[in-house]
Amino acid sequence: MTNPLTPEQEAALVAAIQQAEVTTSGEIRVHLEDTCPTPEPLDRAAQVFAELNMHRTAQRNGVLFYLAWKSRQFAVIGDAGINSAVPDDFWETTKETVLSQFRTEKYAAGLEHGIRMVGEQLKRYFPYNSVTDKNELDDSISFGGGPPQSPRV
Repeated sequence: MTNPLTPEQEAALVAAIQQAEVTTSGEIRVHLEDTCPTPEPLDRAAQVFAELNMHRTAQRNGVLFYLAWKSRQFAVIGDAGINSAVPDDFWETTKETVLSQFRTEKYAAGLEHGIRMVGEQLKRYFPYNSVTDKNELDDSISFGGGPPQSPRV
């Protein structure tokens, strides 16, 4: 898998995730792949969401930004807790905001903007509680979708 982000951009995204999570019990992850192995990026995002155990947060308030950058496919998906709290058009609005940056190949800027938008909603509906909250998921960017590996003999 090739990474469309520079080390500086990757560090900035992780910092944006950490900054967004300071004020909420919610969890945000970013997953990058070269190409989407399913016809619908939302289906693949749901698979990755499960693989990353994002459904195991205490308040079911995890959010995943999924980008298959070479095939130009993107999805943002939230767990049941956040889905039931945000306005009906929130995910589509967030997706379009991010995609507006992607159209000019500003992947990091688009993701950062989306992370900030999600962070604001998480803060609103799932405020940070210093007694009970902990960082439940890794903040680093996950990668996948490389070519299939041949089994070793």
